[in-house]
Amino acid sequence: MLDRLTSLEVFAKVAATGSLSGAARAMGLSQTMVTKHVASLEARLGTKLFHRTTRRLSITEAGRSYLESSERILADMEAADAAVARERVEPRGLLRVNVPVVFGNRQIAPLIAEFSARHPEVTVELGLNDRLVDLAEEGWDLAIRIGKLRESSMVARRLAPNRLVVCAAPSYLAKHGTPRSVADLATHNCLGYTLAQQASAAEWLFGADGEIRVQVSGTLRANNGDALRAATLAGLGLSRQPTFIIADDLRAGSLVGLPLDQPEIQTSAVHAVYLPDRRPPAKVRAFIDFLAARFAPDPPWDRELL
Repeated sequence: MLDRLTSLEVFAKVAATGSLSGAARAMGLSQTMVTKHVASLEARLGTKLFHRTTRRLSITEAGRSYLESSERILADMEAADAAVARERVEPRGLLRVNVPVVFGNRQIAPLIAEFSARHPEVTVELGLNDRLVDLAEEGWDLAIRIGKLRESSMVARRLAPNRLVVCAAPSYLAKHGTPRSVADLATHNCLGYTLAQQASAAEWLFGADGEIRVQVSGTLRANNGDALRAATLAGLGLSRQPTFIIADDLRAGSLVGLPLDQPEIQTSAVHAVYLPDRRPPAKVRAFIDFLAARFAPDPPWDRELL
């Protein structure tokens, strides 16, 4: 079966050149193939598009009417192709970005104004939720994932480390003492994060690769880091928080980081992920490059804290 769009292009070129051979030369096709495309259109339409004699070829009345519609279709297709090509080169259009709630509120939303000033033809739709979204099924251009990435076919770019710190308010430590080792955590009120990918609310992982598992318990579990931060600031207990949430509190002294006898996990990071594409749209590349530049060499929340 011949491609209908190619047949339209052949038909329009035959009409423009006035001959099958002229259209064939212009399009780099054989005259036989040009003839087949025209015959295919005529068979589909059930009418003649050209009068043919041994000396000349002329367009029919039906052909002239069909040519007007064909030229509109071809012009629309050319414009659509050009628009897509521009989107590959120039950042433009709707950019749908999915980000975890707290990280999105604290670290991404404040940067959108600067990104928009640089790329005014891009409209950002920022989706904030802690669910692991399906980019293809739900139509997201990219997502920010925090933690250790699971195996998948998506392309990932590491944007920043994700440092975890066991912390407490000075009021809690004054009342309950300061833990010095991971074993000491068993005697403290440990507030748990229920959405942790590498652990659970009842188990905290330590060691470079998370090989040390420590059982903990506490009187609060939550699926939101800001909720745990608020409870920790109020002196309810210890929590294990990423520095992108508590960096300002650590600097101010309203929370105290607790160095223990085992290192924190080194494999946790902030990544931008997107679907496999040999050449993702310019809007996706521009946003990822923008974040990478803002977060390098150290993310802003960790500066003056390390």
